Amino acid sequence: MLLARLLGYSRRRGRERAADLLDAFGLAEAADRQVKKYSGGMRRRIDIAASLVVTPELIFLDEPTTGLDPRSRNHVWEIVRGMVAEGATVLLTTQYLDEADQLADRIAVIDHGKVIAEGSSRALGCRSPVSSWRP
Repeated sequence: MLLARLLGYSRRRGRERAADLLDAFGLAEAADRQVKKYSGGMRRRIDIAASLVVTPELIFLDEPTTGLDPRSRNHVWEIVRGMVAEGATVLLTTQYLDEADQLADRIAVIDHGKVIAEGSSRALGCRSPVSSWRP
């Protein structure tokens, strides 16, 4: 709610947005608990939720599912897909090839700071859900 208020939402709309995000990230039941008492996965989800109070046109997600259980990971994927469907551009960094394959229109493979391959998952030879990348 604090972030929503800082970003110009009314009290009522801020409460609604916070409730929507807590629900979307499976945190509604923990809404009255202090964040410092959340598990690591819950903290990760609240971080992502807080960054989405205002849906930006461009969002950078740096390994957003690291440390999440498979259910939470899939839930974050659904939210990212929804953002893209609403017109947002998402720049995602990940070490999980299946995540890139599931979410990305284009993939760049970086090795020691250099792009060594770039293209669609099909062009790069990725096979979902778990694939091995071969240049």
